[in-house]
Amino acid sequence: MENYYFNKAKFIKSVVDVKEAPGEYNSSVLFVGKSNVGKSSLINALTNNKRLAYTSSKPGHTRLLNYYSVEDRFYLVDCPGYGFSTKKDLDYKFYGDMVEGFFKDNKSLKLVVFLLDSRHEPTLDDVDFYNFLTSYDYKFVICMTKCDKLNMSMRSKIYKNLENTLEIDTNTNQPLLVSINDKSSILKLKNMIEKVLEEN
Repeated sequence: MENYYFNKAKFIKSVVDVKEAPGEYNSSVLFVGKSNVGKSSLINALTNNKRLAYTSSKPGHTRLLNYYSVEDRFYLVDCPGYGFSTKKDLDYKFYGDMVEGFFKDNKSLKLVVFLLDSRHEPTLDDVDFYNFLTSYDYKFVICMTKCDKLNMSMRSKIYKNLENTLEIDTNTNQPLLVSINDKSSILKLKNMIEKVLEEN
């Protein structure tokens, strides 16, 4: 597990249809969450490359499924955010069709990293996607982002918010608290990804 630090990473291609996805490796890890939750920034932190995935302060920038090769072993996939778009032609049907197509019988999908903003309660869009995600049998981890911006009282509310809105048992399905400024939390996510890949 310690042999791989995800430093060897490069952009491969962007696709709408999973049938167009690169096929060199048989393992992929999907990053998904609402717009501006920090998917691209987290991918950059994992690969120690601030310029790998394009980040923007404006929500709705990522519009396609972006594939990144890591360690010549697997793909990190950056999914467009849901719930907001500055591009009015990126409507819900387009997004829904793309994501449903990605999830349907995807034998290469080993883990879904479901990102939620730790500073806020999960939105209705978050709940809808969580219900969609759990209707499949893919392994997933709930990843709470921007945790460096929380004080102690705000951190204590994270589990309660998840239990109330997503109705999950945080003892058995414990979320991972991460920040791109906290190397230890990034390492935990790396190790989790590596463990899942080794099991498949």
